[in-house]
Amino acid sequence: MTLNVVALDGAEPAYAFGGREAALTVAPGTVVELTTEDCFGGAVKGVDDLPSQVCTFPYLNPVTGPIAVEGAEPGDAVAVHFIDIRPARDWAVSTTFPHFGALTTTHATAMLHPALEERVWVYEVDAARGVCRFRARRGDFEVELPLDPMHGTVGVAPAADEVIMSITPGAHGGNMDTPEMRAGTTAYFPVNVPGALISLGDGHCRQGEGEVCGTAVEAAMNTVVAVDLIKGAAPAWPRLEDDLHLMSTGSARPLEDAFRISQHDLVTWTSALLGLEELDAYQLVSQAGLAPAGNVVDTNYTMLAKLPKAVLPGVSAYDGAHDRLRETARRYLSER
Repeated sequence: MTLNVVALDGAEPAYAFGGREAALTVAPGTVVELTTEDCFGGAVKGVDDLPSQVCTFPYLNPVTGPIAVEGAEPGDAVAVHFIDIRPARDWAVSTTFPHFGALTTTHATAMLHPALEERVWVYEVDAARGVCRFRARRGDFEVELPLDPMHGTVGVAPAADEVIMSITPGAHGGNMDTPEMRAGTTAYFPVNVPGALISLGDGHCRQGEGEVCGTAVEAAMNTVVAVDLIKGAAPAWPRLEDDLHLMSTGSARPLEDAFRISQHDLVTWTSALLGLEELDAYQLVSQAGLAPAGNVVDTNYTMLAKLPKAVLPGVSAYDGAHDRLRETARRYLSER
């Protein structure tokens, strides 16, 4: 069977999920090639380009899309499998902001002391070697860090015709900023409106868990995804799957509520997959699970709950959607 591959070109960037018509409509199983701009819209190019001076607020964190999936209806799930995420330029940037980040005064955590300095770091990106170079702004220290490209912002249109800024994560996905959203991962989202309307952006060459300073190594990306549709299987919150783990997300404030949402979803998902009584599933997840942070800086915080597939013998989530999409990815990469 011929692989269906389409390119999403020329779409105007969006800065919200919802309130926008589809830029592209595809059948389930389609591979989509697209580009995304960095969270600053490419305006921050050097150490003197302070975002407060070169960016127009609130037009930050642009996303590409939306992509409508034929046949997707509320109550279904759409799967987005990341085949390839590749930096589009040989440079990337990171910053500190005066009132944004985990270790500074913010609008929600008011302090009398001054906020952090606004500062820009420029990273050299060598995609061929798979590294980016950190250089201290004050001092001679520098070090190469391995590339681990991922997308910080992925999601679908919210329910009830709501429009949510792309910087905010929630039950629709959005700016979850989890390093788990890398090539080889399948993300599952609830369909809230006909077509689902998938958008993505906020490419990172790499990011530490928590995105502590408020930004990652921010980069434009050339990205390839495969999309699929699972009828009648909408998760309450976005879920992720790679070859070794199942993962649930939760986005909220305070951080412990984001943690609870993700853990609750993973426990109930495990219970359903294994046919376990809920407290047995709770015990299993408690002893075998992991809890990586997505972000602790955005308008909502994001936590993940992560369970090794090794403790789920013979289990196949979403009727094997991840394995089918991995095969699609292998075909695409072999034919490219």
